[in-house]
Amino acid sequence: MDPKQWRTALAKTRRSTFGRIATLLGATELTPDFWEELEAALIQADMGGNLTKSLVMELQETANLEGLLRGEEIYTLLRSLLIERLNPSTEPVLSKKPHVLILVGVNGTGKTTTAAKLAFAQTNAGLRVLLAAADTYRAAAQEQLSIWGERLDVHVISAEPGSDPGALVHNACQAAHARNTDVIIIDTSGRMHTEHNLMAELQKIYRVVCKFIDNGSHEVLLILDATTGQNGLAQAQAFAEAINLDGVILTKLDGSAKGGVGFAIVDSLGIPVRFVGMGESLEDLAVFDPQAFVDALLLDPVSHAV
Repeated sequence: MDPKQWRTALAKTRRSTFGRIATLLGATELTPDFWEELEAALIQADMGGNLTKSLVMELQETANLEGLLRGEEIYTLLRSLLIERLNPSTEPVLSKKPHVLILVGVNGTGKTTTAAKLAFAQTNAGLRVLLAAADTYRAAAQEQLSIWGERLDVHVISAEPGSDPGALVHNACQAAHARNTDVIIIDTSGRMHTEHNLMAELQKIYRVVCKFIDNGSHEVLLILDATTGQNGLAQAQAFAEAINLDGVILTKLDGSAKGGVGFAIVDSLGIPVRFVGMGESLEDLAVFDPQAFVDALLLDPVSHAV
């Protein structure tokens, strides 16, 4: 995805919360009121309190050391700090197969659609993909994934509603070995993240994968709705306590008026953002690019580009 597409997708966020930040970075003197307003704006953008305080403190220290006097003079520094905080991570090389992607998250975040988008990207890359409909508690979820499978010409392993999701994943792993599959994408149940039983089931699925994919590799990716803000951080913390998370996929980023929750998750949990969803079509799932992301959010106080 090129920079222009990032800017288009994140226009709503840039013109709202981050627009306030851009205004502050204009011809504004670095007074105590400026620093207070910048801190408030970053928190409003869902950066989180700890990260916001760290950013503002580092900006203040540099401004004092270098004798900076106006807001536009710290734009470049803020940009570089934000990119640095996102811990750029490269997409794993699939050196072993099958490579298993376990998608977790609460209902409504877009897990099933994201599974289809990932399958689309992987098949376009020439890989053999298998989908596992492990959300056996919602017949609609299995039906939706089956429809996507037909459209993408990707086989879907499913079971009767109410079936044991661990057993389904076991069957999917066996099928992957038999079919010489490159990638398995597992769509899991997404009942509320506060439910103990859900977390126990995810742990079971993880154990099944680890047992049967001993010669392959696997990742657990948390699907988060970017519009949920700090509630998304609470979800990430709950899932991280129950299962080892390897990355986050932010969905509905084009509909978020804030967009800073990705920074908060990386800062709080050390979990990288791997992909972002910025639209409804299959092509609208992009590998996360920290620099493009930050540049699409920040309004340059010199060029005033929007």
